[in-house]
Amino acid sequence: MRRSTIPSFALYGEAAAPGQELLHIEAVESRSRLYHWEIAPHRHQGLYQVLWLQRGTAEVALDEWAQKVQGPAAIVVPPGVVHGFRFAPGTDGLVLTLSPRFLVEGEFQAVGEAFRALFAAPGVLDFEREAAPAQRLQALLRELAAEFAQPGAGETPVPGWLARAVIWRLAQARAQGAEALGERGHRHQALFTRFMLLVEQHFLEHWPLEKYASRLGLSTQRLNRLTRAESGRSALELVHERLTREACRRLLYIAAPAASLAAELGFEDPAYFSRFFKRRTGYSPQRYREEHRTRP
Repeated sequence: MRRSTIPSFALYGEAAAPGQELLHIEAVESRSRLYHWEIAPHRHQGLYQVLWLQRGTAEVALDEWAQKVQGPAAIVVPPGVVHGFRFAPGTDGLVLTLSPRFLVEGEFQAVGEAFRALFAAPGVLDFEREAAPAQRLQALLRELAAEFAQPGAGETPVPGWLARAVIWRLAQARAQGAEALGERGHRHQALFTRFMLLVEQHFLEHWPLEKYASRLGLSTQRLNRLTRAESGRSALELVHERLTREACRRLLYIAAPAASLAAELGFEDPAYFSRFFKRRTGYSPQRYREEHRTRP
């Protein structure tokens, strides 16, 4: 159903609270069964979510990406990403929801780095051929769920410790298969991650590349060399890609005039927004909506 705005929740169906501190874990069925195993597209502001699919299948939508996922698998949802699920009845899994404070406070710098790496982008981690890591994650998540269910769980540090262990294991899994990097490669990767986080925070403000580069202590030439080495694309292309993805997201999920959405996206001239969008996607904003009208 098209809406005037994308629903934003703390937990699905519950009002979001700005600056909310949260550590929560629940079984997939405990909430999805209430909605006939279908969670409509929505997003969380400032909250990070991992859906652990132990057994069963789910049709997963992450922004404009959609795919059927078979357990065991972990679905990673950073803040602001529109996501929805249609589960096969009886699907077994857990949903872990976190505010960043639980992962970066105190003397947990290494876990904080794993946290940022894991949630740098939405995605699916497939454990179908990785039985041992899947079993370890399942055990950690079940133990976390058991601790969370205990009376007075919020007064003990154990759930936080277990949540950090889960994020650490998932970040390790996400990093597996990547080529080994030397010290220089690690520095470049860290700089690239910082750039992408800055883009996420400021793309609606239409920062010039010089401002991004300055924040990273780089020249624009060095920034472009960095992004081309890490992604094969220029820094401006990555910024425009993020802006286009947000435009697609809003056109799909928000029933507002394109001119209104253009203003929300930082474009003073709706005609310029239309030209920008068509150059990026091959569609006018209106045509894009018409082509994707059958999307759930």
